[in-house]
Amino acid sequence: MPRTVRSGLIQCSNARSDGSIKEIQDAMLEKHLPLMEEAARRGVQILCLQEMFNGPYFCPAQTPDWYDAAEAVPDGPTVKLMSKFAAKHQMVLVVPVYEREMAGVYYNTAAVIDADGTYLGKYRKNHLPQTNGFWEKYYFKPGNLGYPVFKTRYATIGVYICYDRHFPEGARLLGLNGAEIVYNPSATVAGLSQYLWKLEQPAHAVANGYFMGCLNRVGTEAPWNIGKFYGHSYFVDPRGNFLAEAGEDKDELVTADLNLDVIEEVRRVWQFYRDRRPETYGDMVEQLP
Repeated sequence: MPRTVRSGLIQCSNARSDGSIKEIQDAMLEKHLPLMEEAARRGVQILCLQEMFNGPYFCPAQTPDWYDAAEAVPDGPTVKLMSKFAAKHQMVLVVPVYEREMAGVYYNTAAVIDADGTYLGKYRKNHLPQTNGFWEKYYFKPGNLGYPVFKTRYATIGVYICYDRHFPEGARLLGLNGAEIVYNPSATVAGLSQYLWKLEQPAHAVANGYFMGCLNRVGTEAPWNIGKFYGHSYFVDPRGNFLAEAGEDKDELVTADLNLDVIEEVRRVWQFYRDRRPETYGDMVEQLP
């Protein structure tokens, strides 16, 4: 029997732009719950939510009020609630949130919860953009947990967050660490990145012989209005084939059945792990001009 996993991605527009930070976050959570229930009805076994799913992408401004949006992981309310949902539906969840480690120390984080509700660990975004509209170093500290993978009930998974996708080094390390599926929750707007959206991540999947689930927001978020989040969330297999894709404009759950046996088939043909020459790559970790 093929080792097949049904996975899902939820892309969503911001629910509201006025009110307190808590009201804005609560509205976004409430907007996601029906889509999450739909995922359960469709038999989704691993579900990934978008970058900082329970709120807007607030990084176009540098406003200290948004520090109040951060919460502890795993002891904050969102991860606790998602753990109950995971256990109820026997569903693995990748839950990206704004994490508060301590006063003044915050991370862009994804918590991973197993199908029985057990918190397995977290990935902290390693690569942070600092440019017009994406002032992430104002809000986040670069990740300090490396490139972990998580052995869930259904598959061994890894996480790469948004801007990380431009860096092949971490994508390779996730493969070396045993990832079968890598999820990339994102918040990216139309412009230069839109062409790269369907180029880089299929390339990671091929170069590393694993599946990828890539998801992006939709809509334009006030009051920042930095551009249109263009959706097009998708799954891609280790051969670079697109398995399923969402549209550009609407809230949507996209699902695909991932035959993990394909990983073995592909790696027996494309022997990238056998033919690697790590002893020749030392210069990569030096600070060269």
